[in-house]
Amino acid sequence: MADLGLPDPVDTSEPLLYLVGVPRKIVVNHQMSALKVNAPRRRLYHKDSSIIRLRPTHPNHVWAIDFVHDKLSNGRSYKMLTVLDEYTRQVLAVTVRTRMGADDVLEALYPLLLRHGTPEYIRSDNGPEFIAQAMQDWLARVGIKPIRIYPGSPWENGYNERFNGTLRREVLNAEWFTTTKQAQIVINQWLRQYNHVRPHQALNMRPPVPETLITNGTELGG
Repeated sequence: MADLGLPDPVDTSEPLLYLVGVPRKIVVNHQMSALKVNAPRRRLYHKDSSIIRLRPTHPNHVWAIDFVHDKLSNGRSYKMLTVLDEYTRQVLAVTVRTRMGADDVLEALYPLLLRHGTPEYIRSDNGPEFIAQAMQDWLARVGIKPIRIYPGSPWENGYNERFNGTLRREVLNAEWFTTTKQAQIVINQWLRQYNHVRPHQALNMRPPVPETLITNGTELGG
């Protein structure tokens, strides 16, 4: 690696100890690595989140939704819908599908409302799945107001963008998945640690839903 001018591989074994048996994704692309190293980093949002319109003030105030795209080991594309409560920072779901349209988004969101309650707002980009008439009609029916960010301004969905980057860095860039089912299982395991164990700086080094609030398999206060 050193002869190519690339940095030494990052040891991802510690945060992904539970992924034993899943083949590692090894991608060597000198051109892209050079671009990544040399390109200036673009801040997604200000430290006080002032770039984000309508800052969340309580749980279920604003949920953020977005897509993350990746490929299986056979080269087939798949996508993930990520859903985040902006105030608690709890990731409510990462739903993995080979393809996902507006109806699939609704199918993923409905059980979250039953489990966590109805948010006042849902923030998203202007993707066709999110602005589809079926989606807008459903939001109006259940009393959720949509917030759409300006085109080409992902930093306006900064909380979700930051999580998506963590998901990609710690899981998607480290693993080759052979099926979407395998991807869903591994992501769910990682998500449990993210929500219930990992400290978050924005929450005074507490996880979004501490394990001490979980009894008999039921999340309290989440």
